Amino acid sequence: MINPYTSLDDAEVAITAARAGADVVRSVYGKRLTRIDKGAGDFATAADVEAEEAILSVLHAARPEDAVLGEEGGQQGGTETARQWLVDPLCGTLNYAVGNMLVAVNVALRGGAAAVADPFSGETFFTDGETARVRHDGADAPLVPTPATQLVDLNLDPPFPHAPGFRAADLLTRPRFVERFRPRVVSTTLALAWVAAGKRAAYVTDGGDLSGSVHFAAGIALCQAAGCVVTGIDGAPIGAAGRGLVVAADGETHRLLMSMIRS
Repeated sequence: MINPYTSLDDAEVAITAARAGADVVRSVYGKRLTRIDKGAGDFATAADVEAEEAILSVLHAARPEDAVLGEEGGQQGGTETARQWLVDPLCGTLNYAVGNMLVAVNVALRGGAAAVADPFSGETFFTDGETARVRHDGADAPLVPTPATQLVDLNLDPPFPHAPGFRAADLLTRPRFVERFRPRVVSTTLALAWVAAGKRAAYVTDGGDLSGSVHFAAGIALCQAAGCVVTGIDGAPIGAAGRGLVVAADGETHRLLMSMIRS
């Protein structure tokens, strides 16, 4: 039997896997779903688990030698494997569980291709590691970041490892921030794809090294490929020594946000 995935490049594998997860998320939307408690107020649903299974079926068929780190299933394959996929099958579970459609399906090859699928708009944002595009209704278009909207998405969800020195919520009290920007709280990393696509001017979150996070890796890859300015909240490059994330559509927006964060 011919394997339909063997001819796909990494970007198409990421797109196909993310769409497979998105199909599951969309198909069970609005249904009564079993919740799986993770502690500290966090939980997964049956949709998270089923979407991850759909994604893994694509990855295992297309790249059987690669390792996978999934939010729900954990590590599969050796940690010494050179290639590892990072999978977040449903980013925005709390939104989804209450009938809010602001969610994303994230699939990223560490250091390479990535895709973020919006199950409800039908958009799939993707990168081959060099360019960034969006696919919708069978057509691809380049992602073009712009600060024109002046909308800045803030992640207000815990943990807050750098409080009280920094909390994204503090920006809301800064006169300079509210004079220049309009805050939004989407509570899903779909907002990162929106920065790359020009639907947001910037995104800010606390945290440690997020470059290898199943939640953030795909969005970071998109933004970097699209030409956004991507740093930690201290302005340093993201990575092992990084702290949180500031992603801006352009240098001026990034400089303004950094001046507010540092003050």
